[in-house]
Amino acid sequence: MLGGYMGKILYVDLSKGEIREDSPDEKLYRNFIGGYGIGVRIIYEHLRGGVDALGPDNLLGFATGPLTGVPGTFGSRYTVMAKSPLTGTWGDANSGGEFGPYLKFAGYDAVFFSGTSSDPVYLYINNGKPELRSAKHLWGKDTNETEDILKSELGRDVRVACIGPSGEKLSLISCVMNDKGRAAARSGLGAVMGSKKLKAVVVTGNRQVPVSHPDTLKKLSEEYLSKPLGLVAMLIKDQGTPMSIAYVAMTGDSPIRNWGGVGVRDFPNAGAIGGQVLKDSYVEDRYGCWECPLSCGATMREGKKYQFEAGVHRPEYETLAAFGTMCLNEDPESIIKANDICNRYGLDTISAGAAVAFAIECYENGLITDKDTDGLQLSWGDPEAVVALTEKIARREGIGALLADGVKRAAEKIGKGAEEFAIHAGGQELPMHDPRVAPSLAMAYEADATPGRHTQAALGFVEMGAPLPMELEVPLPDKHTTTGKGPIEALFKKGIHVMNCAGVCMFNSYVFPNEAMPKLLAAVTGWELAQNELDVIGERVANLRQAFNVREGIVPKDMRIVGRPVGDPPLDEGPTAGVKVDEDALRKEFFQAMDWDVETGKPSKRKLQELGLDDVAKALWG
Repeated sequence: MLGGYMGKILYVDLSKGEIREDSPDEKLYRNFIGGYGIGVRIIYEHLRGGVDALGPDNLLGFATGPLTGVPGTFGSRYTVMAKSPLTGTWGDANSGGEFGPYLKFAGYDAVFFSGTSSDPVYLYINNGKPELRSAKHLWGKDTNETEDILKSELGRDVRVACIGPSGEKLSLISCVMNDKGRAAARSGLGAVMGSKKLKAVVVTGNRQVPVSHPDTLKKLSEEYLSKPLGLVAMLIKDQGTPMSIAYVAMTGDSPIRNWGGVGVRDFPNAGAIGGQVLKDSYVEDRYGCWECPLSCGATMREGKKYQFEAGVHRPEYETLAAFGTMCLNEDPESIIKANDICNRYGLDTISAGAAVAFAIECYENGLITDKDTDGLQLSWGDPEAVVALTEKIARREGIGALLADGVKRAAEKIGKGAEEFAIHAGGQELPMHDPRVAPSLAMAYEADATPGRHTQAALGFVEMGAPLPMELEVPLPDKHTTTGKGPIEALFKKGIHVMNCAGVCMFNSYVFPNEAMPKLLAAVTGWELAQNELDVIGERVANLRQAFNVREGIVPKDMRIVGRPVGDPPLDEGPTAGVKVDEDALRKEFFQAMDWDVETGKPSKRKLQELGLDDVAKALWG
């Protein structure tokens, strides 16, 4: 058997209640590795263009990679994929925890769902035996309740990926949750599950992931993991991703006051919500995803001012910035509460926090009033208002129903110039890293097939020798426009695509050197893949994801960021004062480097054929 793979993929027709099993040709794995690589290959083939993302024809996938479930590799990740109902583009979301490895232990590399069930159901896979079961008793339950009920019925060894009430109510910023706090958060894929009446996927099993050269893998892992951790890795291990929020707020990397403020002026006390404060005053215990050597997660003590039980998850950096710096909120306990609301109801915290900040600014400018908010008064820096509005969004109640589909749609409904305060790329709220600090981020947010994604940009900077924006040594930009062809070209041609396809956490880049990936894959799969071959695979996946969008009629201008995040108008104070990102120059450089048409985004016929995507070339070019 091929190392790293279980060799089986499930296809579930929810309309008919039928399940079939497929054993794909090794070529699929070899050419696309796993994760959203095999996901986009399968979905592109089986999905015609223009389908309703919330209709029965959309195809929803859960996929692992060859390193998922393999110890010593950071192999905890899985990817959820479908056409995004939020952006209309290719949609994917990545999560850690234990669900991904257990899907493989249950016997499968991936599972895809088509159709729509007439009644709520969940898929239960027990050691290679899949079956659909009624989820009527689970419908309406939050994600923690759902997991507890399923474990009480099926045993403590099951792992659960599920949606909460937000996904059931088709919130376009809803997500898929696992392990009571790990989220496949972006692209609105919780709404796709909700539209299909699929409450959960439940897996258990004791099958081992085959490894072609176990002794080699053990030696490699021991070699890499025995070395002293670098500064960033030590801080992540100690404080998790909140480690540097105070610093990056001061350097301009964290967006302030809905992207319109300056940290040193408007939010100088960012340390109040930082990693050290959380560690000293709120953390109860640390935890990690499956077999993780860093264990960057943590659980919290019971709330005092805000009601939440002990054991809820610590907010990540993105969540702290979304509900903190974006809203000028210095109260860490309120952010823990907002995070717990989102986790239980199944909401993307980035989008939810951005929606709260958007609503505050609309209220401040008189575009919405107390009548619209059911009497809730919104103001910057009010933690109680942040929590109350998050609850409304989660429940889709009152003004929460307006905000639950994201800021783009909310602004369209409000009108009166609300678009100025709706910060997004292609309909998806931007992550909490500012292109005015690292201009190449703007093109990553605009040019990736899933717009507005910070993790798609990260490895581009690592590979070019520049630090991630979240690090302590963030470089301040020159006071003029910069482009940066190198990082964004690297982003799409190597690194992050292969890492996501392989099923590993991007934090392995803080422990393993760049040359580790081909060695780890070789030890596990048995393939001797050189780095340049992996680069080609990453480029192949990027081009196929892009071709999906082209077929959907998405063009580059549809993803364009407008306004504050690109310095339009430029800030007049702070580290990024005067910086304006030249999006047109960035786009031209990047698309030319990728051999994609600048106006249409269409990959060239030559490029598609060069990557072995002849069927795609024929479909797009004839």
